[in-house]
Amino acid sequence: MAQAKIHAKMNEGACSKFSRTLSMADRSGRLLESLDQLEMRVEALREAAAAMEQERESILEMIQSVQNSQEMRNICQGEREELTLTSNRLMGRTLSVEISIGTIRNPQQEEALQKATSIIDEIVKKLLSDMEGGRQQLLALHAACVTEAPPVPIDQKFQAIVISCALEDQKKIKRRLETLVRNTENAEKNIKIMDHQKLEDTKTNGGH
Repeated sequence: MAQAKIHAKMNEGACSKFSRTLSMADRSGRLLESLDQLEMRVEALREAAAAMEQERESILEMIQSVQNSQEMRNICQGEREELTLTSNRLMGRTLSVEISIGTIRNPQQEEALQKATSIIDEIVKKLLSDMEGGRQQLLALHAACVTEAPPVPIDQKFQAIVISCALEDQKKIKRRLETLVRNTENAEKNIKIMDHQKLEDTKTNGGH
C-alpha cells in the first residue's frame, strides 16, 4: 500500500515536471516570436530612417541647385534677394532635421571606411584646381561601387577598399560619389554658361 502511494507520487511529480517543461517551451516560443516580430520592425525602422536621410540629402541638393541655377542669375536683383532668403530659410529648416543611423563595424570595416573617406576627401580638395581631372577620378571611384559594367575605367584599389566596408557604408559611399559627380557636372555647365555670356558681352561691347 505504501509502495503504491510512492509510485503514484512519483508519477504525479513526473507529470507535473513534464507539464512545466511544455509550458516553458511555449513561453520560450512566444518570446522568440515576439523578438522575430520586433526584429522586422527594427529593420523597417532603419530602412525608413535611411529613406528619410536620402530625402534630406536630395532636398539639400535641390535647394543648392536652385541657388546656383542660371535662372537665379537672370532675374532682377530684388527678386533674386527674395528668392535667396526663401531658399536659405528652406536650407536652414532642412538642416535642422537630424537623422542618425549607427552602423556596427568590426576593426577592418572601420579602417576600410576611413581609407575610402580619405581618398574621396583628397579628390574633393583638388576639384577647385582641376575640375575635369577630379571629375574623372570621381567617376573611376563610382565605377568601383556599381555592379554593372561602367563605361569608364574602374579604380581597382578603391574597389577593394569599398568591398571591405560594411554594407551600409558601401551604399553611403556610392551615394556620396553620385552626388559629387552630379555637382561637378552642374558646376562645369554653369562655368560654360557664364563663360559663354562673357564672350557674348564682349562681342556686344566690341560692336559698340
